[in-house]
Amino acid sequence: VPKVPDGEKVDFDDLHKKRQNKDLVELQGLIDVHFENRKKEEEELIALKSERAEIQRVRTEKDKERQARREEERLKKEEMDQKRKADDDAKKKSALSNMGSSYSSSLQKADTKRGGKKQTEREKKKKILAERRKPLNIDHLNEDKLKEKAKDLWEWMHQLESEKYEHIEKLKRQKYEQQEGSRSPPQKVNCPPERPQHRRASAMLPASVPAGTTDSASARHSHPEPG
Repeated sequence: VPKVPDGEKVDFDDLHKKRQNKDLVELQGLIDVHFENRKKEEEELIALKSERAEIQRVRTEKDKERQARREEERLKKEEMDQKRKADDDAKKKSALSNMGSSYSSSLQKADTKRGGKKQTEREKKKKILAERRKPLNIDHLNEDKLKEKAKDLWEWMHQLESEKYEHIEKLKRQKYEQQEGSRSPPQKVNCPPERPQHRRASAMLPASVPAGTTDSASARHSHPEPG
């Protein structure tokens, strides 16, 4: 507080104005400091926001790069899986095709071999039947020749019956020996084949052929030539 000089007149209005001016100056200084601090804070806030935005931008870019890299790896893995699956399918198809070709070739070879064998056996049968079944040629024969032809045919039939019986007995004997050989050491079995009885052959003899001629039938081994 300013001292008031003794004996002088005091101007309170002037003192009041000076005090107001001083207060205004101090207030203005405080205001200026406040706004200056506020400006600094705003600048710092702007810088902080910018820094945070930059950090967020960098983080976003890194996330995008990471996501893009993962997507690329996923696509690459899927492509590799598809390629590997395609290769496996191709290998399986090739293996199946080779197996099918080999199997078909084996079947074809087996069929060809079996067919050739059957054809050979069939040809043999045809050849044997062609040799045995000769034409009769009896249209030009008289009665005596026909009787002789009938006799020859009967003897030939008797021979065939005898051969058939011998083959059947031989087959039975072979089966018996095989069965006995599977159970015990093989033993030789001498079982002479039985021939058809003369009585049965005589019963088949035509009425015009004498019964005494049947003994010579077994001695024939080929079809007689027509007379």
